[in-house]
Amino acid sequence: MKKTLFVISLLLVSTLIFAQQQLNVKGKVTGTDNLGIPGVSIVVKGSSSGTITDLEGFYTIEATSDDIIVYSFIGFDTQEIPVAGRTEINVVFEESNQLVDEVVVVGYGTQRVKDLTSAITTVKSEELVKSPNGQTMQALQGKVAGMQIINAGAPGTEPTVRIRGIGSYPSSSNSQPLYVVDGMYFDNIDFLNPSDIESLSVLKDASASAIYGVRAANGVVLITTKKGGVSKKATVTYEGYIGVQVPQNVLQMANAEQFVEYINQTGSAADIQFIENAMQRYGRSRINPNVPDVNTDWYAEIMKKTARQQNHSISMTGGSEATTYSLGVSYYEQQGLLETAKNSYERLNIRGNFDHEVNNWLKAGMNVNVSNGTKYIADDGAWFSAYHAVPILPKYDMENYDKLMDAGMSNASMYSSAQLIGYRGSQNPFLNLDYMSNRQNIRKVLTGIYTDITLIPNKLNLKTTYSLYIMDLKSRNVGLPYYVTNDTNRELSSISSYKSSDTNQFLDNVLTYNDSFGAHNISLMLGTSYRDEWYDYLQGYAQDIPLNENSWYIGQSQSETSKSVEDNAERIYGISYFGRASYNYKSKYLAYFTLRREGTSKYQEKWGTFPAFGLGWVVSEESFMDGANFIDYFKLRGGWGRLGNDKIARQDGANTTNPVYLAIDDTQVDATTTTSTFGYLGWETVTGTNIGLNATLFGNKLDIEADYYVRDTENAAIPVSLKLQSGSVLKNVGVIRNSGLEMAVNWNGKITSDLKYTLGFNFATLKNEVRDLYGQEYLNGGSAEFRQRSQIGEPLLSFYGYEVAGVYQNQGEIDNDQVAQDNSLVPGDLRFVDQDGNNIIDDDDKVFLGSYFPNLTYGGVLGLSYKNLEFSMNIMGQSGNKILNRKRGEIIWTNDTNIDAELANNLWNGDGTSNKYPSASGLRRGWNQNFSDYLVEDGSFFRIQNVRLAYKLKGSSIIGPGMPDAVVFVTAERPLTMFNYNGFNPEVPNGIDRQFYPIPSVYTIGLNLKF
Repeated sequence: MKKTLFVISLLLVSTLIFAQQQLNVKGKVTGTDNLGIPGVSIVVKGSSSGTITDLEGFYTIEATSDDIIVYSFIGFDTQEIPVAGRTEINVVFEESNQLVDEVVVVGYGTQRVKDLTSAITTVKSEELVKSPNGQTMQALQGKVAGMQIINAGAPGTEPTVRIRGIGSYPSSSNSQPLYVVDGMYFDNIDFLNPSDIESLSVLKDASASAIYGVRAANGVVLITTKKGGVSKKATVTYEGYIGVQVPQNVLQMANAEQFVEYINQTGSAADIQFIENAMQRYGRSRINPNVPDVNTDWYAEIMKKTARQQNHSISMTGGSEATTYSLGVSYYEQQGLLETAKNSYERLNIRGNFDHEVNNWLKAGMNVNVSNGTKYIADDGAWFSAYHAVPILPKYDMENYDKLMDAGMSNASMYSSAQLIGYRGSQNPFLNLDYMSNRQNIRKVLTGIYTDITLIPNKLNLKTTYSLYIMDLKSRNVGLPYYVTNDTNRELSSISSYKSSDTNQFLDNVLTYNDSFGAHNISLMLGTSYRDEWYDYLQGYAQDIPLNENSWYIGQSQSETSKSVEDNAERIYGISYFGRASYNYKSKYLAYFTLRREGTSKYQEKWGTFPAFGLGWVVSEESFMDGANFIDYFKLRGGWGRLGNDKIARQDGANTTNPVYLAIDDTQVDATTTTSTFGYLGWETVTGTNIGLNATLFGNKLDIEADYYVRDTENAAIPVSLKLQSGSVLKNVGVIRNSGLEMAVNWNGKITSDLKYTLGFNFATLKNEVRDLYGQEYLNGGSAEFRQRSQIGEPLLSFYGYEVAGVYQNQGEIDNDQVAQDNSLVPGDLRFVDQDGNNIIDDDDKVFLGSYFPNLTYGGVLGLSYKNLEFSMNIMGQSGNKILNRKRGEIIWTNDTNIDAELANNLWNGDGTSNKYPSASGLRRGWNQNFSDYLVEDGSFFRIQNVRLAYKLKGSSIIGPGMPDAVVFVTAERPLTMFNYNGFNPEVPNGIDRQFYPIPSVYTIGLNLKF
């Protein structure tokens, strides 16, 4: 009996075990986009049993009912799922919040985030396309700590980008970062569609950028375009939106009644007569007979209420076991806000990327990106004209037009001119808007081929890359004839034509060795880089061309004497040798070193050496951190590097010869004097130090990155006054420092399995400081009327003038003030601070009034998702910067024009009416026109940068099998900007506002499809 029971029990246990072993679990692993993920590792926990998913994400594995299956794949959160008797388990992978294992692009290679010792910020491609921008860098605004991006409103215009301030004496092109797109070097990336980008990394500190030598002083932006995937089924993706641009924060100008009141307060007899002339010509207002029956809002006249913006792209990616590919075409269009047909930008891009594994030791590939853009540039002066144009002037003057037509004037214009009522200038902005046509055709071709040879499997490889970049620019600016008055006309048509070609080619050879010895991990890289950059241009000018647009060529000119031509070229060669060594012990102690030896034909000094190093310590790997369970990862790092800036000119000044006529013994003797102001220049050298930390806390929910940096330009090219003669010449003798603190904090959390959220915030401080001026006390910049000054201890080109203490309110204040009496001031005049207390206002009383550098920039993000619904909002802002309101200050030269409504409503007009603005008559007195902080305003602002609402539609579940997945979204770009500055927008690149193209809000609706 016992034997029988034992046998029965044994059979039952065996049957149960056998039954458990017979479970065949199958399923599919997909991403949040519902596409299968190939190559996912699937293991039964605690065993060696495992498999991987196939090309479409399907798998089958044997397991028991009590087993736990572990699903893992790089870049995604690992999932552990109990079998619990099931035979089908489908898994949806979500991107991992733990960034330390991710791989990012660095100079000539990649590195894991956990091994970085430098300040590098990576922005995901999906973040770039959330903002409806044709310019990639605009989409980064507020997203990267330490990167200031200043938007441009004109269609197709690249924004101003600064990484950690400015280290050069400012000019138009010496402070921009280096852009590296698929290994090619650019000064701007206006040709690139954001939807074509796979990854974008910003190298902010010198230790990261030094590998690029003399081109990297202002930081580096590394961009990789989209590529295919190994053994990946072809995927076709459409991404597109259409939207409208809407003017925001439109500056209010004085209307006709406010303007007349202002003019009457000035007491100017001439201007009062102009108003009388307007009433005689155009009639009197029925509401107020003392005002002309004209009330023109010139901004409303020249500005569209809405302007179209759209972007569409189609791409196909995929690959076999040996070949991967990515193809795409995109179209972008942006209409301008100016009320003219000749203000727009459109661009067509075609790109291709192919990689092929020839055999187990050779891989080759190529990429091509072709961009064809057309830009119609409207006259930006229209904004300046609209600010100053008087409201008592109508847009059209049909009386004058009929008179001209009766006189047989073939070029008669219907537009009015302020000269018709006595003013000096025409003031009508439409004369340049409608009688000018400025078109640019921009064609750019980027192509590169490479071979990657494996010399030792998984250890040593050699990559050779040849890249070619060609840009052809054709510009044609035509002025058409018109006639309004004898002084408001263009008698002959004119054309300025410009053609240029940039041809840059690069050849890079990079040898990379990676190996591990126990806990020791090393990576060595040696390389050479050759560059050949060739630029040539041809430009000409002529008058009297036919009016037919098909004949707008210099060769069609009927005026041979007006023709002129200029032809020139420049070519630069360079060769570099560089190397990098990185080491880590147990991924705990990190070391990094780079060296670049740079040679160039641009400067007299041919060679420069640029070293850099970095050290890191992963503190969280130490045993003494075992008790700190809330710390998942904590790393301290620091770096130092030296790099160069070759964006300054190769020389400055010239040798000049002047004739001199002397009288010797009553006889004229001709002679010459020679003055040499020739100065040799070389690249500027930037030395940077960076100390930072990275941390992830609370189960990888909280990410923190912080950096403190000091960046010194040690031989900045600055103007040096010439001895014994007037003028100056640039020399590499200045020292400029930028320093600051940067921090980015992000929290990713879940409230329920369906409800998730993201919170993020970043900020950066900046202190720009002049450290050495070669013994000079200061350098003056700007103009005498609007002075800027660079002085040791102050920021570059700070505003410099008088500090306003208020406005003299009555005669008693005048009588009790020595300065007011000595300068014959009257109530309503500005009171300047007597800094030295000597009762004299002179140059000794001028002070620094602020700088256009913000001392704080910040950005933030809020993201929410519930099942298939996603919401995100980005904010950004800055503070501490100043703006010179020069458009308001140019009343110095144009005092018979309009003023803005805020000024008109707040001018001093009696005791106690204003302690900020002078009287109407005071605006025209020289005392009040001295440069002071009356014209320097706060440029701080806060903005809701982007709001996006999206809904994901799973095609198979909503419509049926075979239908594509879709994302429908709406966005609002820049819906709200809060600031106190008296202008359209506080984003002014150099801090001087002479009227910039306004930056609109953009509202779009879009659709993404994935087949």
